[in-house]
Amino acid sequence: MLQFMNLTKALSDENRVRILMALHAREELCVCHLNELFALAPSTVSKHLFLLKNAQLLVARKDGRWMYYRLNNGEGAPGFVVAALDWIVKTISDDPVIRADRERLEQILSAPVPAACARN
Repeated sequence: MLQFMNLTKALSDENRVRILMALHAREELCVCHLNELFALAPSTVSKHLFLLKNAQLLVARKDGRWMYYRLNNGEGAPGFVVAALDWIVKTISDDPVIRADRERLEQILSAPVPAACARN
């Protein structure tokens, strides 16, 4: 029951779902990219990432000063997580907000050194 409640809590916020979709568009993203994409305070993005990771929707790795996140849909991921991620992607991939996020993310990633990473 606790896993289900963590999952539903994580999916109850638009920004968290948008983070999942941004990570679906790219295999892995640095927190600085997410901060720039959503124009939220770093502490807010961090809280969202914590809840998503707590629900087992994300996995993280640290590389020097930077934290990278990716969807937890690979080998060994819990079945309920893979099913939830598949459902989200199928349901909202064509949403205008998600499409705009993908376009903005491509702009951010095409910069030589993303401004958000340089500030950190």
